[in-house]
Amino acid sequence: MKEIELKLQGKIKRLTNKTFKFDERVSEGWFSAVYFLKTRKIVEKYRQENIVTMQFFQKTNAILCGTDEVIALIKTFAKDPETLEIRSLKDGDKIKPFETVLTVTGPYQNFGFLEGVIDGIFARRTSVATNVYKVVKAARKSGFQKPVIFMGDRDDHFTQQSGDGYAAFIGGSQAQATHAMNEWWGKKGMGTMPHALIQLFEGDVVAATQAYKETFPEDDLMALVDYNNDVVTDALKVARAFGEELKGVRVDTSRTMVDQYFCRNPEIMGAFDPRGVNPQLIFALRNALNKEGFTHVKIIATGGFTAERIKEYEEENVPVDIYGVGSSLLKINIGFTGDNVLLNGEPQAKAGRRYNDNPRLELVE
Repeated sequence: MKEIELKLQGKIKRLTNKTFKFDERVSEGWFSAVYFLKTRKIVEKYRQENIVTMQFFQKTNAILCGTDEVIALIKTFAKDPETLEIRSLKDGDKIKPFETVLTVTGPYQNFGFLEGVIDGIFARRTSVATNVYKVVKAARKSGFQKPVIFMGDRDDHFTQQSGDGYAAFIGGSQAQATHAMNEWWGKKGMGTMPHALIQLFEGDVVAATQAYKETFPEDDLMALVDYNNDVVTDALKVARAFGEELKGVRVDTSRTMVDQYFCRNPEIMGAFDPRGVNPQLIFALRNALNKEGFTHVKIIATGGFTAERIKEYEEENVPVDIYGVGSSLLKINIGFTGDNVLLNGEPQAKAGRRYNDNPRLELVE
């Protein structure tokens, strides 16, 4: 792996200096579609004096991410990058369908083989940033923003964590599960306890929480309370044991299980799905905590949350204080396209494509 620290000077103001890790085989075309490599060879033989402009776009409303990474890629692996003119939008810009987000002008053989790699960077980073943005927006109500924890570490290959974490930050999540997810924007990962910790204390949530408190006294004390599938009972146990020191309880009930609260109170069962983390369970938990004076204890809900589900919870005023979201944020649903649209400064593109200048693009110096 080759580490590249990007320090851009010029009109585009960047968030921070980030160190990108690129496989050096990019320069050999190892990650490029073979037809790009064959085209490069032909152009070097027959059309090396031509100057092309390549532009990149996508087809939906989105939050753009990946520009810094793409620029670092071009600056590092293009042949004679000083021959290229790059104009770009910025990470975090809101973009519209078919809006040009990047143009590269120069000899095709110097950079054209990077087209697919650039598309892939934009597709992944913009998809994650946009997914997170939608979730964060759903968790905002009456001007108040509820925190969203990015928990995508178990839903994809670990080598993607740094870039995904940065994209999640661009989308609006400032709490993330691993240190790697925070690497490009300068913080550390956060988290409390997994089910494994409680298992090691034979299912005793209070004992596990006590051990956590003694080991990490500087942390806000938050207990996971669904291990025994009895959220209300275990939440009250830890609240009684730790009082004001307990800052929150996390509910992560499996979508295949019905909490013991409903088994003890079958009369409340009605026209709703009692499995997993559901609004009725959260209401019951909040009421039980409030009844015993633990109004300060926040409720963190995790497990299968999406922007649509969070929106429903907020419309129903379900008393969740913090959402943890994972797999739904990593769906790659935005694809980018690169097209050659100018040849030696004149329009030349395949049918259906044309040069689409964007006054928002800024020169990268």
